[in-house]
Amino acid sequence: MTAEGAAAEGTSAEPARPAAEPERPTAEPGSPVGGRWVSALSLANLGVWVGWFGPLQLLLARQAEHLTPDHKASTLALVTGVGAAVSMVANPVFGALSDRTTASVGRRIPWVVGGVTGGAAGLLVLAGAQSVATVVAGWCLVQLALNAAFAALTAAVPDQVPARQRGLVGGWLGVSQVGGILAGTALATAAGGVTAGYLACAVFSVVAAVPYVLMRRDTPLRAADRPVFRWRTFLAGFWIDPRRHPDFAWAWLTRFLMNLSYSISTMYLLYYLTDAVRYEGDADNGVLILTALNALTLLSTVVISGIRSDRSGRRKSYVIWSGLVISAATLLLAVWQTWTGAVVASLVLGLGFGVYTAVDFALLTDVLPTAEDRGKDLGVINIANALPQVLAPVIAAPVVTHVGGYTALYVLAGALALAGSVLVRRIRSVP
Repeated sequence: MTAEGAAAEGTSAEPARPAAEPERPTAEPGSPVGGRWVSALSLANLGVWVGWFGPLQLLLARQAEHLTPDHKASTLALVTGVGAAVSMVANPVFGALSDRTTASVGRRIPWVVGGVTGGAAGLLVLAGAQSVATVVAGWCLVQLALNAAFAALTAAVPDQVPARQRGLVGGWLGVSQVGGILAGTALATAAGGVTAGYLACAVFSVVAAVPYVLMRRDTPLRAADRPVFRWRTFLAGFWIDPRRHPDFAWAWLTRFLMNLSYSISTMYLLYYLTDAVRYEGDADNGVLILTALNALTLLSTVVISGIRSDRSGRRKSYVIWSGLVISAATLLLAVWQTWTGAVVASLVLGLGFGVYTAVDFALLTDVLPTAEDRGKDLGVINIANALPQVLAPVIAAPVVTHVGGYTALYVLAGALALAGSVLVRRIRSVP
């Protein structure tokens, strides 16, 4: 679409404003976003994911193994579970605070700056940690701070991107997510040690946010337009009545189920290779290879599926079929516990998760209850990302230890993905 065509679809006859800013923070964006802004947003998002997944894929597991070799699984579950609990609270709270921020540079950018800086500080704490308690504290700081940045970056999409482009932008954010997982794993592996791995992830997270911050594309909120703060109103706002907003509730539930499936599938991947597959090489490199293969197929579907969902407007069918593919991949891990099986499953998982990542994000932005609370409402949605990280170790550890090992674990993951796929049909307002 040309810039002239986009302007013609706007809602105001006033003289042209910069493409970066709608008239009000709550206005529906009219002008399309350009490639430079999408690239900067995706790069900043990539930095956040590197800060999360360098530790989650390898570094935390290696620290748990070093500090408590006889209880590595339970230590990893403790660290990731507590950190995910912090994330679950931090994301909606920081999203709500960014909705109310009146800084001259805009509502979201201050939280991006503070978030990546605090996240880097937490990674530095982890780099020097010599006890489980310090690891827990450092990881909680990482989760707290990076969720502030992530909440702001996520809310920037409905702030700045018109609905007809959100599948495309969601696709590129999906690229940055898997790129962050891959880059975080690669940095953790190539750095040459746990301490160096944390330092590399910290530097990358900060540097990646710089172009987005320098672009200063944000919409300020006037102090006169900020609602009066009352604790009761602020806290009550985090409850979104599913009877009044059923599509939002179904979108939340389906995202929760899909992310619980994914968390269960990936959290114990290192131990899956060593304990079930009996991988003969370096298990760290094995995780990196599987992550790279997953990224390869994900990148082949994530952007194109977002574009096609924009053109068709029919997002649910993409989400449903992607969930079925993800379920098939987890079942492969359950029944084909060899290196070849893990490779095939990673390729299939990437195909499904690429479609899901792009289109489900666009679908979520289509069912937000109010424009005034985009940051808070997306933060509530992001509880569906964080809560599975709390529950996954609680569920996975006893399943692996007492129920049926990794076969039972991945059968459970497949069933959850299947349920999430089917329940997408309950969302009525999206074709």
